[in-house]
Amino acid sequence: PICFEGLVRVRSTQADSRSEKGVEQGPCQSTQAMDLTSQWPRRGCIHGVHLFIAALLMPLMLSFHPCDAIFEDQVGLWDWHQQYIGRVTHAVFQTQGTGRKRVIVATEQNVIACLNLRRGEIIWRHVLGESDTIQGLDILSKYVITLSGDGSIVRAWHLPDGQLVWETYFDTSSPSSVLILTQIEANNIRAKLIVVFGGGILHGISSADGNVLWTTDTTIVRGELTLEKVLVSPDKTRLYGVGFAGTSGFSLWDISSGTGHVSLQHAAKMQGCISTGQLVVTKQTAIAVDPKGETILVGYIGPEQSFELYHTPIHAILPDASGQAQLLNTDLEGVFVLNFSHEIALVMIGLSDHELQVLEKFEQPAIVSHSLELPGNKSALVVIEHVGYPVNQKVALRIVLMDGNKFETSSELVDRETERGVVERVYLNAYVRTDRSYGFRALVVAEDHSLSLLQQGEVVWSREDGLASVIDTSTAELPLEKEGVSVAKVEHSLIESLKRHFLKLKATLILASPEEMAAVQALRLNIAERSKMTRDHNAFRKLLVVLTKAGKLFALHTGDGRIIWSLLIPAFRNYPGMQKAVMKLFPWQIPHRHALDENPVVLVVGKCGMGPNAEGMLSWVDAYTGKELRFAKLTYSVDQVIPLPKSDSSEQRLHLIVDNNANVHLFPETNESLGIFLDEMHNTHFFIVNKDNGIITGYGVEGPEEVSSGTEKMDGLPFKTEKLWTVVFPNESERIVTTATRKQDEVVHTQAKVLTNQDVWYKYLNKNVIFVATVASGGSGMIGGVSPEETWLVAYVIDTVTGRILHRVKHANMQGPVHAVFSENWVVYHYFNLRTHRYEMSVLEIYDKNRVDNKNIANLMLGKHNATAPISSYSYPDLDIKSQSYLFTHSVKKMTVTYTAHGITAKQVLLGTIGDQVLALDKRFFDPRRTSNPTAAEREDGIIPLTDSLPIYPQSYLTHAYQVEGLRGILTIPASLESTSLVFAYGVDLFFTHTTPSRTYDSLTEDFSYALLLITIAALLIAIIVTWLLSERKELKERWK
Repeated sequence: PICFEGLVRVRSTQADSRSEKGVEQGPCQSTQAMDLTSQWPRRGCIHGVHLFIAALLMPLMLSFHPCDAIFEDQVGLWDWHQQYIGRVTHAVFQTQGTGRKRVIVATEQNVIACLNLRRGEIIWRHVLGESDTIQGLDILSKYVITLSGDGSIVRAWHLPDGQLVWETYFDTSSPSSVLILTQIEANNIRAKLIVVFGGGILHGISSADGNVLWTTDTTIVRGELTLEKVLVSPDKTRLYGVGFAGTSGFSLWDISSGTGHVSLQHAAKMQGCISTGQLVVTKQTAIAVDPKGETILVGYIGPEQSFELYHTPIHAILPDASGQAQLLNTDLEGVFVLNFSHEIALVMIGLSDHELQVLEKFEQPAIVSHSLELPGNKSALVVIEHVGYPVNQKVALRIVLMDGNKFETSSELVDRETERGVVERVYLNAYVRTDRSYGFRALVVAEDHSLSLLQQGEVVWSREDGLASVIDTSTAELPLEKEGVSVAKVEHSLIESLKRHFLKLKATLILASPEEMAAVQALRLNIAERSKMTRDHNAFRKLLVVLTKAGKLFALHTGDGRIIWSLLIPAFRNYPGMQKAVMKLFPWQIPHRHALDENPVVLVVGKCGMGPNAEGMLSWVDAYTGKELRFAKLTYSVDQVIPLPKSDSSEQRLHLIVDNNANVHLFPETNESLGIFLDEMHNTHFFIVNKDNGIITGYGVEGPEEVSSGTEKMDGLPFKTEKLWTVVFPNESERIVTTATRKQDEVVHTQAKVLTNQDVWYKYLNKNVIFVATVASGGSGMIGGVSPEETWLVAYVIDTVTGRILHRVKHANMQGPVHAVFSENWVVYHYFNLRTHRYEMSVLEIYDKNRVDNKNIANLMLGKHNATAPISSYSYPDLDIKSQSYLFTHSVKKMTVTYTAHGITAKQVLLGTIGDQVLALDKRFFDPRRTSNPTAAEREDGIIPLTDSLPIYPQSYLTHAYQVEGLRGILTIPASLESTSLVFAYGVDLFFTHTTPSRTYDSLTEDFSYALLLITIAALLIAIIVTWLLSERKELKERWK
């Protein structure tokens, strides 16, 4: 039964232990509803003794609630949701007034968030679209102003609560656009002028309503004279701009704040060239360097908007500097920063004598903040220098305070305790101490994308926002309990159990006090033991090992989502100046026989750079301790990694690494693994998909290569490969948009489907099969880019051993994006119908007709048929493909399917919707035999009547009221309890829950009333004894008569 009233949400019939955020207790009335999740139909009726048993059990049945709902005490019992913001790219402090101190941040994941400055908690946040990259962020009065969408969208958000006030769109866009907030009144309308400059286009906007007041194209003003930076005059009443005069001078421009008119004020040239890619402008100076980075050019802006140019060789002020100089933009008046390969130098400009003086030098790695303006014509910046890097995690904060031509420095040493890598960005904020002096706090973004606040030599708070960029996940079992359970512990557990049942009985009978109700809840949470660091019988407690974009590993406990350990992998940090690329995460060692002695190990695969020929790197990490066990730097590029279904004596799983030349390398690189693989070498095949060229190529392993004496053994054991087949999809006609394969370790309970009429359909369970979806060349772009007649979608099922196309079906008027999932013998895929302007989903079920005559159900039930029916890709398959298409109302971002321990439980197709929620649909909705009026036999087989579109019930959302913002992936993990599958969804947020597609048919729920069951059994026994005594007495009386 399903019902709603007030704030009560009824528990879904698909997940008995699911919980909801923000629900309360309340009454509800049950209504009849079809049970769509029961796997088998109910047959027969209750007669005779069944009626008697039902009468005896009636008190127990009446003791249950009339509907199944989630109450307040069940919130968060088995699921958890964590919110993050990502890697911070912009930050603005709001510390004025007596209210809450805030910091507004924008991130690489296109998140705008307001954080509590004291604790780092999220006050409010907004996640923009994937292409809505944020270029600018600032605060104007009570508004937060953002620039995004490659400089084409300006939005104003209400600072206290984050509500959107207005937004403005531009026709032109530029990734290098900048946002400039001014205190200039916009045409006397009591609003401030907001200026957006990018791509040579100036826009003036009113802060009141976002209205565009004027637009100016500066690219057509004057030939070789360019405008690069727009600034506000020192008196904050005018706008002016600075640019280049060709490649050998500066230009100064006047900009009308009322009309946007641009006029040239002055241009100055000199001998030599200027690097136009670097320009630092303050109120009185414009600074650039020559293309070779050997000379500094300083332009002094006079009181009448005039220019004086001076050049100074860098070796004259820094004779020991090495490498090419790079200007860092700090906006600090009278000081600029030069960045070299081994040091950073602060250089002061003499405004009277035009001399350059080095204030201080800092060793790399170091990072410099933007300048912070303070009252009294003062300004400050901070330089963060790493002390004892990379062994030590301490950082030194060097505060530089400028007062005219005077400067003073102070230093604070901060121990960050945990490994976070080098600091990548720093944002400075000031506050007034009790003695009226200035104190400073620094918001730092580290290499692992974490965010921390440093103040007074301490870490005030830290956020692990690297978890907003998870790129791959794996799981590991928790350790076994090594110590036995004593008698005292058993007795204590028995006492606790009796106490719990007694209190729960009082709560059921509404006799418990509020204190006892709280005790019941505490006992329930204690019994769940969600956070215990050992395995449980049902395998609900596991370690989620996640790999982030920053190259950091986290181990999360599935019970409550807490971080057990984290590791910024050293292997990916030993190459300074080289951009690392983390690729994939694989389980390497899964101990079963040696579970008490060995720890599970995961393998992290990455590259030394971003290019296709970048050399690969491997890192092995202990899943229990988070320590890197070993590291290998390969001499070849890694194209893909293939886990093999074989393990050596130490339970290390064999892996094949395919390089960019399609050769394979065997790991572990031992003689034992070589012997194991040689036995299976000729049955090993793999394929490579080149989407850009529309080519799929299949390979077989030919034999081991001869290894020269100078070859590193850490590269693995090399094998030669042979190209077996190639399938080409001409780019002129169709393009590959998606592929899907079966999970290699998927457990299938049976190879056959037995129908009500005793017919047997045999599933085609060949694991060497790939699903490929292609669309017309014109239909590979955005939806609506072509007419329905110009596009189509073609679905292929291809054998990866022989390259044989097993099935091909064409959908006219269809377009991508296409998402697909392949499980057992069926494929479900999602696409867009241009003709009806709706999304659709299709299913393909593949059956083997070669075995259709074998209908010996007895052998099938005994398992003999399954054991003697191998599937070969070389034999010609006679397949029966059943298909059906359905209308669907949602756009999809991700698709997967639930997996269970033995494959008995019905499956659910999990869809990551465009609303960043996880929707679970029963596989029976995708049965190709569905019709609008199924026959009685089909109803017996569980066929659901066909409707206009796939039904979506509110209870089908595994995420309940939560949103997994920026959803990128869904992982399903089988539990030891066959009915249950664990689901982990990740994006900017993380979410974990349990799902039971066929309900918990193999266990009792944790809130089952054992006390009431015992009372009912005792009552039945007493009733039986009393009935027997009354029967004996009656029989005795009858005999006396």
